[in-house]
Amino acid sequence: MKVLVTGARGQLGWELARACQPLGEVVALDRSGCDLADPGAVRRVVRELRPAVVFNAAAYTAVDRAEDDEAMALRVNAEGPAALAQEAAALGALLVHYSTDYVWDGSGERPWVETDPTSPVNAYGRTKLAGEQAIAAAGGRWLVFRTSWVFAERGGNFPRTMLRLAAERDALSVVADQIGAPTSARLIADASVHAVVHALAQARAGGGGFESGLYNLVAGGATSWHGIATAVIEGARHRGLPVRAARIDPIPASQFPTRARRPANSRMSTEAFRSRFGLALPAWEHGVELLLDAIADAAPGRG
Repeated sequence: MKVLVTGARGQLGWELARACQPLGEVVALDRSGCDLADPGAVRRVVRELRPAVVFNAAAYTAVDRAEDDEAMALRVNAEGPAALAQEAAALGALLVHYSTDYVWDGSGERPWVETDPTSPVNAYGRTKLAGEQAIAAAGGRWLVFRTSWVFAERGGNFPRTMLRLAAERDALSVVADQIGAPTSARLIADASVHAVVHALAQARAGGGGFESGLYNLVAGGATSWHGIATAVIEGARHRGLPVRAARIDPIPASQFPTRARRPANSRMSTEAFRSRFGLALPAWEHGVELLLDAIADAAPGRG
């Protein structure tokens, strides 16, 4: 089976290229090989490779910049995925695409479920929602996974930023009134591959019919940005990594204004994912521990 992974240099794309290896021949392309801002090029790539499964990890993720560059964000997050979905449908291939908690407005306190009405509060959320809708409209076989607060051992992300700042400053101030599930790219990739294998087996057992659908895919539990910062910094201190910050002060989001509005409630129910694919999703703390272990193991003088 041939598998195409887009966005191969990103946090999730890199992990998907690793996790997909047992499925067969993996072709992992970065933007130079498959640029979602160019739907025509996307179509040519899919027609040439003829993959059985496409994992689309490419996206426009600069949330604040998207407020002033929504047209480009729409091309990458909606028009490019639409081309992928149409070409995958023509081939009979399965498309796996990733979306976000930002499709909701962040109101309330209960976890969001997939059927809740969408109401994005920023340009990034609007373009990601448009991508979901375009994929569904294309027909074919598809799975869309909404995730949140993604981090990994590589690339720029919140835990790694906190580690850098904690080594440079005496105190940090971190937002404490936005709640979500920090989710490691490794977990998303491994769970995605499991879901694909499970869904394809279901289709074969059912005579070939495939149940497309949209699912929340995040780690278990929830915390604030202040909560994850505290866990990361305390874990780093325990492992002997450089930590200068003696305080991590909680602040409201109103004291840390950003160009794009962020949802206050990014809690997401994963009951539907767990029920269909028969997979447990570990607590977010587990991913943080793995991240810190990897960073500590790679630190100078270790090993």
